[in-house]
Amino acid sequence: MNERTIGVDVGGTKIAAALVDAEGRVLAKTAVPTPLDRGSDGVLAAMADAARAVDPDRTAAAAGVGTGGVVDPDTGTVLSATDLLPEWQGTEIAPRLGALLGVPVAADNDAIALAAGELRWGALAAGRGPGSGSGGSAGSFASAGSGSALFAAIGTGIGGALVVDGALRHGNHRVAGSIGHVPAGGERICSCGRPGHLESVAAGPSIAAAYAHEAGDTAHPDLREVARRAAAGDAVAHRVITRAAAALGRALGGAANLLDPDTVVVGGGVAAIGDLFWEPLRAAFTPELLPPLRGLTVRPAALGADASVIGAAALGGGA
Repeated sequence: MNERTIGVDVGGTKIAAALVDAEGRVLAKTAVPTPLDRGSDGVLAAMADAARAVDPDRTAAAAGVGTGGVVDPDTGTVLSATDLLPEWQGTEIAPRLGALLGVPVAADNDAIALAAGELRWGALAAGRGPGSGSGGSAGSFASAGSGSALFAAIGTGIGGALVVDGALRHGNHRVAGSIGHVPAGGERICSCGRPGHLESVAAGPSIAAAYAHEAGDTAHPDLREVARRAAAGDAVAHRVITRAAAALGRALGGAANLLDPDTVVVGGGVAAIGDLFWEPLRAAFTPELLPPLRGLTVRPAALGADASVIGAAALGGGA
């Protein structure tokens, strides 16, 4: 099957788009600044322009959108959003972008889009369950037990998704899997406005802010620079990264006790730090588990740097 889908990822600073084939391969991609000063109309227009740029011959059968905020997947409407995307709440993404592109469009939260990509082509795909090293093909999650998973995306924010019986589950209020908003201690304010949530401790900007505060660095280096300094032996950088990773590990362990999943997968840009992040995460995760779960491990997502647009395309495949 040669069906192609456009994937669009909408963030507070940029809009990324890609043309993706039926095997999850990126055929073309682009990125443009998010025109926040132009409101939702301007953002939708920029999304359409980016989609046309990657598919000038109009070969795509559908499009999918992953975006920050809570999204109703049935209507493709943003139910709530943070200040990162002003005027985004209430935007009817799917019907409005569909009208601009002339193809069916599906829209969902960006972390759920990432999980959708892993479910179809990555770490949660058929044949990629716990203990499997084989490549997956398009399809539902297949592993031991009921085919359940907890997915966490650690980047500018922290989002998540639940897979039950091989399918994504949104919950009654479309917030199932929101691991970033569980209590983790501290007084730093989360993007939702509450203090002490996991996102305020372990998301990329939170780690960078903790470093700037504890190191007294008024230049406010970003996470990439903090990770570089940690690798070079900076004790403060090492401390803030390992502390954040351990907080994430404990939260995931508690969530695993609650949900009893077959597998736990972590993706997002922060996870790309490498062993400095993964070792304390796993070391904190396992002791939290109840004895029957002690064989459960945390695995990395598989789709790499293009995961956001591939995941959005996976959403579009069901439009």
